[in-house]
Amino acid sequence: MIFEKIRKVTAEELGIEEDTIKMDMSFQNDLGADSLDLFQIIMELEEEFNIQIEDAEDIVTLEDAVSYVKRKIEQ
Repeated sequence: MIFEKIRKVTAEELGIEEDTIKMDMSFQNDLGADSLDLFQIIMELEEEFNIQIEDAEDIVTLEDAVSYVKRKIEQ
């Protein structure tokens, strides 16, 4: 559920197909996101999940994003 939402946000922001995005992919190295793309993705995730992301630099892969969002939701 969380992964699917993050994948959807990422695909929309980067203009790529959702089904090409896998959990272990890096936003920058595998998906070609630049710092502005990452900023936009983080903002979208904050809005989508109603959370505040303080440690955005720790989110490198989709898996990092899923883990971070899960932790924030459970708090």
